[in-house]
Amino acid sequence: MKALTQSMDAPTTATTVLVVDDTKENLAVIGQLLRPYYHVRVANSGQRALQVADSAPYPDLILLDVMMPGMDGYQVLQALRNQAHTRNIPVIFVTAMDADEDEERGLSLGAVDYVTKPIKPGLLLARVRAHLELKAARDALARQNAELDAEVHRRMAENDLIKDFSLNALATLAEKRDNETGNHLRRTQAYMEALMAHLQTHPRFALALSDPAVRERIAKAAPLHDIGKVGIPDAILLKPGRLTPQEFEVMKTHASIGAQAIGDAIRSVQQAQTPDCEHASPADAALTAQSLSFLETTRQIAGSHHEKWDGSGYPEGLAGDAIPLPARLMALADVYDALMSKRHYKAAMNLQETVDIIGRGRGTHFDPDIVDAFMALQAQFAAISGRFVDTPPSEH
Repeated sequence: MKALTQSMDAPTTATTVLVVDDTKENLAVIGQLLRPYYHVRVANSGQRALQVADSAPYPDLILLDVMMPGMDGYQVLQALRNQAHTRNIPVIFVTAMDADEDEERGLSLGAVDYVTKPIKPGLLLARVRAHLELKAARDALARQNAELDAEVHRRMAENDLIKDFSLNALATLAEKRDNETGNHLRRTQAYMEALMAHLQTHPRFALALSDPAVRERIAKAAPLHDIGKVGIPDAILLKPGRLTPQEFEVMKTHASIGAQAIGDAIRSVQQAQTPDCEHASPADAALTAQSLSFLETTRQIAGSHHEKWDGSGYPEGLAGDAIPLPARLMALADVYDALMSKRHYKAAMNLQETVDIIGRGRGTHFDPDIVDAFMALQAQFAAISGRFVDTPPSEH
């Protein structure tokens, strides 16, 4: 025993061990053995043990007798495991019961170890120390995980702020170069949000849209649908009248220009991460994955929002479900807003005319189920259009 005590560390007063036994002598012996190294609390019944475990200083480990009058050790352990604040306290049974089935029962209920009486001081101290070290390691890991989770959330929030600022700046840049946009970006984004909220439980779309984070990503990417227009010559983009067929062919390239630009951004992110991917922190990896997901969604919208359900659209002539869902949603939102808005080459259509045109495009221009969702949301679309009405130039 003397050799053992010399090998033990100095007393750790911050570490508390609760000893539970209905026999005063056992409490005295175990308490005397532990006090040079730990802060010891005692309880002489199961009910008292639960009270002590629920009060400060809270135990880091419990040595629990099994055979006690009233509430036995098994019942105490079950009660401890049923409470969130005591559930993770390691419990070592200290008992005269030494049958295999007794030990198996205690371990099955959640005890971490089983020590038989009469106790061997060296063995008990070694078991106590080992399980306290395990608990300390688990607690440290839990704290580290909590800190890491907080850091991931903090950096994601920061990344979202930067991303929102950047995409708004890019979308505004495209808007300023195109006389036709006005509040087009705000309206189309709101139309997309309304469609996704309506379709999130639809059998065809639930898998893609039931996650709020996915819907938010699509909505945030929506304002960049025409980002490719920054690559269109001013003579065509700002032409006050209708475009010639040749000019329209040039205008159509904005979809490919936008998709290519965003595709280049995706490859840049991937290449930047490749050399250090094995050493990237979980926070960095999460941010990279989030950025790539957002960029891919943006690429799909920018590149495919002029595709048509029947394959007659551009730039790739995609048809049906081959057209990415975010682009199919944007196709309807974009056309609705274009029809309802005044342009320098046309007057705004009224709601009924717009609804009729979109209805005729069901299954040809648009995904049929998205058209059905639009038909159910006509009043909401009209309200959005009114909320973000364009301001005439003379009123600026």
